[in-house]
Amino acid sequence: MRALLNWWGALVGLLLILTGGLLQPAMPWWSPQAGFGFHDLPITAQVPALLLTALVCGPRSGMLAAVAYLSLGLSVIPVFQEGGGLAYLQQPSFGYLAGFIPAAWLCGRLAKQPGMDSLERLTGTACLGVLTIQLCGLLNLGLGSLARRWGESLPQLLITYSLMPLPAQLLLCCVVGVMARLLRPLLLVNR
Repeated sequence: MRALLNWWGALVGLLLILTGGLLQPAMPWWSPQAGFGFHDLPITAQVPALLLTALVCGPRSGMLAAVAYLSLGLSVIPVFQEGGGLAYLQQPSFGYLAGFIPAAWLCGRLAKQPGMDSLERLTGTACLGVLTIQLCGLLNLGLGSLARRWGESLPQLLITYSLMPLPAQLLLCCVVGVMARLLRPLLLVNR
């Protein structure tokens, strides 16, 4: 039964990640000139979907969802932001995608620890997942720059792929923490 629940969690996680790639998160905003509106964040909802899967369903389901997503993207299905296929391994952003696997494992593993039911700890764990993804991406950017794989300079790559999306990703960790806090008592399968 536990294996079935892991696979079910992974399938739901994969669907969340795929749907997250289609969503443009926005933040409520107020300005005196325009009034109330929404400001689009410079990211998709894939990372929050992955982290939510790991926090709610555990490390196995989170990792299976991440592996399934990467497998789909590296095959002929263009689910990544800039397409898909094996050529995507050469993209500067692939290190961040590869970071989905260790981030899902780490978040899911930490979420199984005793005392992880507080909003602060779940949000902090989601932030740790984002930092894990960032570290994997930075490692890929650094190695690729040393090998002169890309035409852009390393500082420009760091700004584009790490610094610009990081504040929005950390902001969405708060949303992930709230959602995980609400869903964990109902759906946690790996206690």
